[in-house]
Amino acid sequence: MVWESVRVSRPFRGIRLTRVLIIGGYGHFGRYISKGLANHQGIELVIAGRNLSKAQELAKELNAEAAKIDIHDQFLDRLQSIRPSIVIHTSGPFQSQAYGVAEACIEYGAHYIDLADGREFVSNINKLDHKAKQAKVSVISGASSVPCLTSALIEHYKSEFDVLEALDYGITTAQKTAPGLATTAAILSYTGKPFTTRIDGQQKTVFGWQGLRAKKYSDIGWRLLGNCNIPDLDLFPTLYPELKTIRFYAGLELSFIHFSLWMLSWFVRFRLISSLKPFAPLLLNMSSRFNKLGSASSAFHMSLSGKDSNSVNKTIRFELIAKNGDGAKIPCVPAILLAKKLASGELNCVGAKPCAGMISKKEYLDALSVLDISWSES
Repeated sequence: MVWESVRVSRPFRGIRLTRVLIIGGYGHFGRYISKGLANHQGIELVIAGRNLSKAQELAKELNAEAAKIDIHDQFLDRLQSIRPSIVIHTSGPFQSQAYGVAEACIEYGAHYIDLADGREFVSNINKLDHKAKQAKVSVISGASSVPCLTSALIEHYKSEFDVLEALDYGITTAQKTAPGLATTAAILSYTGKPFTTRIDGQQKTVFGWQGLRAKKYSDIGWRLLGNCNIPDLDLFPTLYPELKTIRFYAGLELSFIHFSLWMLSWFVRFRLISSLKPFAPLLLNMSSRFNKLGSASSAFHMSLSGKDSNSVNKTIRFELIAKNGDGAKIPCVPAILLAKKLASGELNCVGAKPCAGMISKKEYLDALSVLDISWSES
């Protein structure tokens, strides 16, 4: 057997269980998703990854099953052995991946959810739409803060505008809960490199981690931000064609670390080096040495601007502050909610699509209400 069961029984009987396989289930995001699904009555959880001992350790804690899986090694055979109904893929970075995991899920006949934040990966998932519909499965990409939370906010507020013209939004991370190696590699893959975003009605070129700016957040103060390449920049001009400007930024808590990465971005922009991605382990290690100087507080903001029904300029501002490291859990919420919906039959759609407009603002924020997270709007 290529997988081992740690759980033998369930505390209830007579209920048809949905087997949910979490790839990278003991990792940075996978652990929280695993814990979020472990006690759901209709779900039988399988925690998987390349390190079986880590999977078994968490599976024992959660009364789940453990499996050893390498997505690059006979993955379809693993699916046939484990027999999941839903697969949640958390193992990034997705910027360098093809759709092999999703395609295997389609061939096997399992629903697929990923936490991808790669712009092209998420935006082009509809290439699998026909195959997914033929297999009668859901293939959902980008079940994360972007584009799931961001689209939920737009869907909630857009009725307050006659015309929604501009979005300005961003995320700043906490030093003590810095992103893992995969997320760091994803960020570095586009640092200093050109990409396009809509500005004043035209596609303009900007450069990753440049466009340096400062933003003051309530409770946590000033943070530096820079251009960040995300799926929204492709998706939202199509979903919301009235938008003239879409600017997204991301930042690190400690200004000198953010500024250092900004300086390094110029080496890529001037083609002195091809990419900072190979330096991800080194830079992540160097950054972690300064954890004692930072906090566990992160933030998100979005400003939506346009015209109201009287053609008067209008702006709505939403801000979210996460403390005690809980900001790192925000990207995990969509996968948990979607898996529960698929398991209960509440989400009954087939095909391949980005995770935009699939979860409401209320659903998302209700799921965050158990954490040390607060939000405001003005």
